[in-house]
Formats: sequence, C-alpha cells, structure tokens
Amino acid sequence: MSYQERWERYRKYLCACPSLGLTLDISCMGFSDEFLARMEGPIQKAYQDMKALEAGGVANPDENRTVGHYWLRSPELSPSAEISVEIANAFRSIRRFVAATHSSKIRPQKSKRFTRVLSIGIGGSALGPQFVSDALASSRDRMQIQFLDNTDPDGFDRVLSGIGPDLASTLVLVISKSGGTIETRNGMLEVVQAYKKAHLDFSKHAVAITGVGSALHNQATSDGWLAVFPMWEWVGGRTSITSAVGLLPMALQGIDIVSFLQGARACDSITRSENTHANPAALLALMWHHATGGKGQKDMIILPYKDRLQLFSRYLQQLIMESLGKEKDLNGNIVNQGIAVYGNKGTTDQHAYVQQLRDGVNNFFVTFIQVLRDRKGRSPLVDDGTTSGDYLTSFFYGTRDALSESMRESMTITIAQVDARSLGALIALYERAVGFYASLVNINAYHQPGVEAGKKMAGAVIQLQRNALKLLKKNPHRSFTAEEVAISLGKKDGAEILFKILEHAAANPDHNVR
Repeated sequence: MSYQERWERYRKYLCACPSLGLTLDISCMGFSDEFLARMEGPIQKAYQDMKALEAGGVANPDENRTVGHYWLRSPELSPSAEISVEIANAFRSIRRFVAATHSSKIRPQKSKRFTRVLSIGIGGSALGPQFVSDALASSRDRMQIQFLDNTDPDGFDRVLSGIGPDLASTLVLVISKSGGTIETRNGMLEVVQAYKKAHLDFSKHAVAITGVGSALHNQATSDGWLAVFPMWEWVGGRTSITSAVGLLPMALQGIDIVSFLQGARACDSITRSENTHANPAALLALMWHHATGGKGQKDMIILPYKDRLQLFSRYLQQLIMESLGKEKDLNGNIVNQGIAVYGNKGTTDQHAYVQQLRDGVNNFFVTFIQVLRDRKGRSPLVDDGTTSGDYLTSFFYGTRDALSESMRESMTITIAQVDARSLGALIALYERAVGFYASLVNINAYHQPGVEAGKKMAGAVIQLQRNALKLLKKNPHRSFTAEEVAISLGKKDGAEILFKILEHAAANPDHNVR
C-alpha cells in the first residue's frame, strides 16, 4: 500500500471523539468495506441487545440478574427510582466519608489522622482500583494506598512490613460482595492479627464494601466498623470500578471521582450511537471480530506508550477474558469462545517481545495507546530540538510501521492526557466493546461459570487436606506413603493431589508434617 493510500485509509476510517479527547485509528487493520457492510446487521442487533441490558433486562440468566454498571454514572437511566436513589445516596456517602477522613473528623484509634489506605480484595475488587491508583498517583496524593489481592502469606508480609509502624494510621478497606471470598477473608484475618499484635482495635480502622446482608456486612455492623458501603447484585466485579469498589479508594487517595464518572458517562453517551463509523466501542468490537475470525483465533496485545498505563493490560485481562471466555453460546452450543489478552508498555516491549511480533508467528493483533501530552510543563532537550517524549512517540510510530510492513495488524487509541476523566472514558469504552462483541458471537458476557468451578474444586482440595492431616495426627508414630493416605481416606484415585498437598504441608511449620 502506498503512503497516499495509507493516508486516504486513515482519513476514511478514523473515529474522532473530540468531546472525549479520544480517537480510534483502525486503518492498520486489514478489513475491507465488504466486512463492515456484512457486519452492519449483527452490530445493529448488538445495539438493541445493549439497549435491553441498560433498560434493566435480565442479562445474566444463570443468576437471574440484571447488569447495571452503566447506571452507576447515569442513575437517572436506571429502571427504577429506588435504584437511582440508592446510587445517589451511595455517592454522597462516599464523599462525606472521604471529607471527614481527610479532615480528621474520622480518625484512627491512637493517631491524629489516617495517612494510608490498605485495600483488601481480589479480581474486580482489586484490578481496577490498582490500575487507576497507579495511573493517577502523584506526590500530592492525600493518602498512600496499598493492596492485598491474593492469599499469599509472603505477599501479606511484604505489604505489612512496608506499612510498618504506620499501621496505626492505616484505614483498611475490605471489599467482597458475598463476604465469603476466601482470598479476601484470609487477607482480612491476617490483617486483624497484625492489628492485635500492635495492640490496636481493627474495627476502629476498618471499612466494608459488600452486599447488604452478607457475612461481611453483618460482621462490620455488629463489630462497629467505621462504615459500610454497598455492592449491589446488579454490578459484576469486573465492571464495579464506578461503584464504591473503585470510587472510595480513588477518593481517599485524592483522585477526582466526579471527573472520572463524567468521563465514563460521556463515553457511554457516545457509544450508544447506532452510527457504527462514529461509535468507537462498536468499531473496537468489530475489529476484534475481524482479527480473530469471531472465534478467538488471535491474541490481543495492549501496548500503551505511557508508564502510567502499564497496569491497563492486567485490568483488561479480567474484563475481556472473564467476560468472553465461555464454553457455550446462548443456545447451549459448545463454542469455546474468548480472546487472550496480554501486554505491558512501550517502549519496554520493544526490548522484549516485539521481535517475535514482527518476525515470528502471526497469532495476534495489537492495540497501541498513545498519550499526546508528555508531562505537565516543558521538557528539556535531550538532543538537538528533541525531547524524551519525542523519542517515545517516534518509537511508537516506528514499531507500528514495522509491524504493518510485516503484515501484522494493529489499531491505535489516542488520548490527550492521562487524567481521571480520560481513564473513566477508556474504561467505559472497553466495557461497552466487550458487551458488543459478546452479542456478535452470541455469548453471555456477564457470568463466570469457570471461575465458580475453580472455587468449588479448591474447596474440595482443602477438605481433602483436612482429612489427611486428621489421619496423620491420629497416627503420630507411623509413616505413610501418599498412596497409603489415599487408600485410608477412601480416595484411591487421589494419591497425586495428596502427595502435592502433603509436600506443601511438610515445607511449612504450620501442621507438624515431615
């Protein structure tokens, strides 16, 4: 393709959204006009499916739930006045609590004010808040924030040792819709122990974000925690960032949550358009369909050319892979759908896996994210008339053109700057694209049966460990092989997993196993 042809293709397909400060360039994707014409019917159906979802239709039939994360930034669009009032009340409660915390009206047990936030959650209760926190962190943050997002004992120790004596001035957020999420519960219990060792009352430093009536809600209420904020059944974890799950830690850190919600709301408005060429979320979904054949045949690589966006790919892994990775379609057919997502940041990846992207197996498509503003204020020159930011931009274009030259597909999202409003818009853009794509391939984007299956299997492993340890304690002077333990427990086929369970037990001093 000649440079003039590339320029004409760029002009023809560029989706510009001035009110968002965002553009989507799909000209380096190898689709044809025939593809767009053929997909216009399916994408029009996707618009109607999205309308039904936003109107309160049951979008998660497995659990008979509506899906209402869009209402969080536009409460007036919710299907009932009651929900609208609940959303508005929750937002006001967040702002009141944060103001009282920052002004020291709410203060810790033995310190003058709260200076840190420790957020305990996993999956959607951690990935979004971590991404936004890292992207918008600055020396002017009102409170420092750290996260416990696993059930790794060494991970607990690393975070708690980093907090050290500041534990006395740390506000703890415990985030779990059901209140029964094992990883979150374990993190909370270990933090409770840390407060006890420091002779501090955990309840005077704790806040819950959970479902009304959950075990966590009941505990927080009975123990007199500082506050409880709602998680509604109609908000899924991976789309909960515009609820208290994301807004409370953001606001405590000092991030402008009003601007964040405005960005998401503005993007929602634009991506409701049924003019496909002017709808960036629809175009994203169509490009995913084109690149993967509608069957996940290629991986999605996210390459933001900005350090502040390096966690975006981790956030998108859950949003996209948990939403689209499904065994069955809506008709019950086995389809094994999904798109694998990975990435880090430019130019780091040019010194890592771009070599394979250009010359290796062509099993991917790239989404570049370009940020126009380098920094606040002027940059010094590092070469004759050239700044570090100029080099960053040149590396981006060089990589994009090198991939195109090698017939590797890419598209580019450009935003003016990284701020609360632009991040709200980016997140809303991908939320909508996921919904559109799910409609195109006829799957349910709003349930996660595979995750639930993994939790059930983990519970069975824990029970097997308990039974094995009981057997060993009853026979303290006898040695067993893994097979003998399995036979004794009536689990003849479980020798392998029992071997691994007991290998782990023997590597730690907790259970007195050798």
